[in-house]
Amino acid sequence: MTTELLFRDDAYLREAPAQVLAAGADGIVLDRTVFYPQGGGQMGDTGVLVRASGERILIAGTRKGDDGAVVHVPASGAALPAAGEAVTAAIDWERRHRLMRLHTALHVLSCVVIAPVTGGNIAPDKARLDFDIDMSALDAARIERETNALVARAVDTETVWITDEELDARPELVKTMSVKPPRGAGRVRLLRIPGIDLQPCGGTHVRNIGEIGAIRVLRIKNEGRRNRRVEIALRH
Repeated sequence: MTTELLFRDDAYLREAPAQVLAAGADGIVLDRTVFYPQGGGQMGDTGVLVRASGERILIAGTRKGDDGAVVHVPASGAALPAAGEAVTAAIDWERRHRLMRLHTALHVLSCVVIAPVTGGNIAPDKARLDFDIDMSALDAARIERETNALVARAVDTETVWITDEELDARPELVKTMSVKPPRGAGRVRLLRIPGIDLQPCGGTHVRNIGEIGAIRVLRIKNEGRRNRRVEIALRH
């Protein structure tokens, strides 16, 4: 039971018609979706499924299911649609857009702090990267200033696909130690920010890094022997 991932081709698509493949206690699976399922540190989308009657089923979260399915988790007490039913899947766009801006901002941040990435998380209000680096090498003012200077270049982002074999030949592209690029399909999706960054990523991103806007460093903290956490938020 596979779900077509519409956000892969267009992260700005806010809604789309879909058909229910299955619905039960675990959630609702559609044949196609604009909802991003939680993964790679990015939180899953929320939103609604609109039935033909106009009834709205609130979706409290989205996660990956088995065999390529995307599971839309309804809010507690929400009615479930029937298999085969036609619905319109619509994401909470304002929330998604903030996730896109922050996710792309982390790509830029990873080019300011040059160190292996040991973890990360993207929520609508803030995001973080953990680095394997000495605490003395992290200066909040410098990180904020240099990240914002790169964002101000307003460079268009690009999606690039390479084969598993090409990625094996270029291990330096993989910055994250905790999250490995998905393999097995024969190709791997990369985000390219020309002149700034190129790395595997299956998340959602803005079309131009200028859309991120200015970021601020909330805090830098020691999270263990190999984890120095840099936490950021959007200024607006």
